[in-house]
Amino acid sequence: MIFSSTLIENCVNEFSKLPGIGKKSALRLVLHLLKQDKNSIDQFANAMTNMRNQIQFCRQCHNVSDHEICKICTDFSRKKKQVCVVESIRDVMAIEATQQYNGLYHVLGGIISPLDGIGPEQLKITSLIERITQEEIEEMIMALSPTLEGDTTTYYITKKAQHLKVKITTISKGVAFGGELEYADELTLARSILHRLPIVDIISN
Repeated sequence: MIFSSTLIENCVNEFSKLPGIGKKSALRLVLHLLKQDKNSIDQFANAMTNMRNQIQFCRQCHNVSDHEICKICTDFSRKKKQVCVVESIRDVMAIEATQQYNGLYHVLGGIISPLDGIGPEQLKITSLIERITQEEIEEMIMALSPTLEGDTTTYYITKKAQHLKVKITTISKGVAFGGELEYADELTLARSILHRLPIVDIISN
């Protein structure tokens, strides 16, 4: 691809670094932005800069937040004794989109994957166990992808929490959703949350 402007070429190269964006798509985005007025471009650039510089991770659940504690954790209308354990921030967004869950979350930051060099110590498992004890959590919902790594992580956490007085459930896996929560359609994901199962029964089988 030949450019008459190094400035445009640099922008295209940066956009093409984004997931799913090739050089042609990047060029379309850059040309679109080029048509916008300067104020719109400044707002766009400032939004990106402010996000990167000011974003925080919630001290309680490790979700993204504008403050030390996120909006979900500080929402008094949510069920404070119910925690949904997820792999990533994108999973929180996927579950929230279903509007069928009104408890809290705990973002692990990944799943146990020895082949990728990710062990329990790299994840937010210790803080999860501490939350269960300190906040007297009554139900912990394991909402990890139904993969070998996801099941291994669920099993590990269940063993770590077996001495605690907490009900451990898992989202229903009777309906396939491609192995990744973020790609599940909202209806399927909503049903899997509503029809969650006691995890003890699954492990014993």
